[in-house]
Amino acid sequence: MKPKYILISLFALLLVMAGCEQPQNASRKKTQTRKVVTVPQFNADSAFSYVSKQVAFGPRVPGTEAHRICAAWLSNKLNNYADTVILQRFKARTYDNITRNGTNIIASFNPKENKRVLLMAHWDSRPFADHDDDEANFKTPIDGANDGASGVGVLIEIARQFSLQSPEVGVDIVFFDLEDWGPPTQLELYDENYWGLGSQHWSKSPHIYGYQAAYGILLDMVGAKGAVFRKEYYSKRDARYILDMVWKTADDIGYGNFFINEDGITATDDHYFVNKYAKIPSIDIIHVEDGKSGNSFFEHWHTTEDNLDKIDRKTLNMVGQVVMTVVYWE
Repeated sequence: MKPKYILISLFALLLVMAGCEQPQNASRKKTQTRKVVTVPQFNADSAFSYVSKQVAFGPRVPGTEAHRICAAWLSNKLNNYADTVILQRFKARTYDNITRNGTNIIASFNPKENKRVLLMAHWDSRPFADHDDDEANFKTPIDGANDGASGVGVLIEIARQFSLQSPEVGVDIVFFDLEDWGPPTQLELYDENYWGLGSQHWSKSPHIYGYQAAYGILLDMVGAKGAVFRKEYYSKRDARYILDMVWKTADDIGYGNFFINEDGITATDDHYFVNKYAKIPSIDIIHVEDGKSGNSFFEHWHTTEDNLDKIDRKTLNMVGQVVMTVVYWE
């Protein structure tokens, strides 16, 4: 072959190679571009009304009439919004060696979607105000407006938004029962298995055999005024990618001053058992005071002062908008 033909052939070959590379690069750029999705506006007034309704029943301590009525209300409310609602009844032994009845409430959206996101909160309230300033109140059940009702209120409002504009992924909202019947502090008993009895049961026996989700987000104490959220230890250890993604989303939509990029406390909360037994990487959005109140959690934690007047619509709105944005951006 003569030299000029060699040059022409080489030039043709380079053109072919360039043509092959262009679609690959274009495809790569396409994958890196986030799809534009309009995220609904979370309604803080609506979420507040759901918190208020729970508190109006009285302390939702398992075995009480308030607990029974609240379970029926939660089930009916979720049935208005979700594709399916399941009541998972179970028995669990508390620290005092008494077997108690509990009910986990599960609402599912887009049940045929394989990719699923798990959203969680506990709906029971604590039977003891063991951190109250007044010792006479140590055995008094608490309202649990922030510790329990706030996370549930946020998730019911998110469920309502899902019914108006369905996300593209499947979502399961689980309200755990018997989370807060751990021993009173005064007894100086500690065993991680005394806490999160509903999440322990669900994580070992989920509502659907073999259930899996891409990740889980737990909401606990997400309604108090001025709440800030740091990166809880087990969330960082077991689901660091999810934790960073949620905190980055919060920053992207203007809440970086409240979702602080700092290490927080270690909380043996419901997400701990979901990570441990269900093997679903899960994080905890939980309000701590950085030790200001002497117990790390928010000031009125496990006291008779954890009532409705401590709930702030701005905090509910912030947490709800962050969680919804994470889900709709999937």
